[in-house]
This record gives sequence, structure tokens and C-alpha cells, in this order.
Amino acid sequence: MDSKRYGYRGAIVVLVLCALIGWIVFSPPQNFPKEIVVNIAKGSSAAEVVAQLAEAHIITHPELLRIALHLSGGSLRIQPGPYLFNTPENIPTIAYRLMSGNFGIPSARITFREGETVREIAKRVHEALSSIPVSTFISAAQPYEGYLFPDTYLFLPSSDAEVIIQTMRENFTAKTAVLTDAIEQSGHSLIDLVTMASLIEREARSIEVKRMVSGILWNRIRIGMPLQVDAVFGYIYGRDTYSPSFADLKVDSPYNTYLYKGLPPGPISNPGFDSLDAAIHPTSTEYLYYLTGKDGLMHYATTYSGHLANQKKYLR
Repeated sequence: MDSKRYGYRGAIVVLVLCALIGWIVFSPPQNFPKEIVVNIAKGSSAAEVVAQLAEAHIITHPELLRIALHLSGGSLRIQPGPYLFNTPENIPTIAYRLMSGNFGIPSARITFREGETVREIAKRVHEALSSIPVSTFISAAQPYEGYLFPDTYLFLPSSDAEVIIQTMRENFTAKTAVLTDAIEQSGHSLIDLVTMASLIEREARSIEVKRMVSGILWNRIRIGMPLQVDAVFGYIYGRDTYSPSFADLKVDSPYNTYLYKGLPPGPISNPGFDSLDAAIHPTSTEYLYYLTGKDGLMHYATTYSGHLANQKKYLR
């Protein structure tokens, strides 16, 4: 009888202890601050993160959060960045946020279109994140023209130019990974393919037309004919539109594909996947000329006289 009584008492004690631990774990601190941002640095250990949160009065039982983080994967899974705390949160919630990168801060959603230049991208970035000056972004991103993959991104308000550029470059690598073997087998360097893709992006829309234009431009390079791509003048003059004059055709710029043969020294825009694919897989053709008519269609010719006939027929 006494053993049963002691057994009941022991069970009650265990239940009380479990309830107490549960209350401690799931109850946020009484003095939980409001509207505080804690910046977790990249590479911070679990112990360092716990100490930061304890110092900011986000938690009152550091050892419990340390255990929760350890059970969840430890320091390697903690996502760096700014975490906003504006309402009391318990240990499991905080641990989950740290592991999932739930910063609690509304992200800036930015969509970059295929064929935009670094200059155009910089303007979009500044519109969404005014703390990043256009000139600052251009200076940091200019060396990576062509490799900033057009896509929709979410950036924290605290993001700087370097973070955005790195994210876009990593996306380029990830999205084009399936083309690695084709690039190696193409006989062209990556920089040449990206440069060609940047021209194609500005000249054509559908994948079929992109591949045809690619075939024509590679044909011109093969026979030593100038590429004569009008889109380069928008890049040369920093304009969104490009309707070159006769004077423009003679401007002494290495990007002037009327004046200098071969590809320009680098990409003139940031092409999408289809344009890069078209640069790698051009349509085999005898055509050397193309134009977009007033009917919105692309018209091709093998000779200059045929091209002039197309101009007369489709542009007037």
C-alpha cells in the first residue's frame, strides 16, 4: 500500500516537474523587449547566438535554447541576418525562426527582366531599397554584367549591393548548371557565349527566333563580317532605346559592332536562360541578314540585296 502511495506521489512530482519545464520553455520572458532587431552574423556559433539573445532579453533561459538548437542541428543550420522581435516568443518558436531564417521583416520583392543592363538593374534596386544608391550598385556590379541572372528575388531591407550581386550571380550558376556540358562542347568560351546571348536577348523574343539570330550572328563572325547589331548603341550611350543614326555607326567604341568585327569585349545586358541556350545551340542556316518588320515578324535573307528587298517590303 505504501509503495503504491509513494508511486502516485512520484508520478505527481514528475508531472509537476514536466509542467514546470513546459511552462518555462513555452512562456516568453516577462520583460520581453518590443521592436528590437538582433543581427546574427554569418558563421556565428549556437553559443554566440544564445548569448546575443540573452543579452537582448529575448530569452531568460539560455541553456534551454542552446539545447533546442543542438537538437535541431546546431550552429551549421542557424541562418544569419537581422531578426525582428516585436512580440514575446517562447524557446521553440525562437529556435524554429533561427533555423528557418524567418527574420520577421518584410522582404523587398524585386523582379529583373531578361536583357536588363547593370544600369537598369541598379535603378530597380534603388526603387525597392532606397538605401542603395544607383551609382554604388553600378560600381559594384559593372564587372559582372551578363552574369546577374534575371529573376524575381526577395531581399531583406538591410541587404547591400554586394549581397544582391552575389545572390544574382549564384542564381546564374545554379540556373545554367544544366548547360555546363553543352558549353564545354560548344567550342566557345563562357564569356563569348554570354556576350552573344546578351546580343540575342536584345534582338529576339521567342526561342526559335533567338536560335535563328544566333545562327546568323555566328555565321557573320565565321566569315569575318561585322555583326552590325543595333542594340549595342543603347549600351554605348546608356539609353533604354536605340535607333542609331549614321553618325552613331561611326562612333569609336569597342562595342560598336558596325565599326569592329567580332563580338564586343563583353556582354551588353544580362540575358535569360533561353538566350544563353540559343547562343550555345544556334540554328544551322545560310542566312546572313535579318530584320523585324512592321508586322512584328522576323524576315531573313542570304544576300544584302535580299535584305534590302525585305527592308522595302516590311519596313515601309
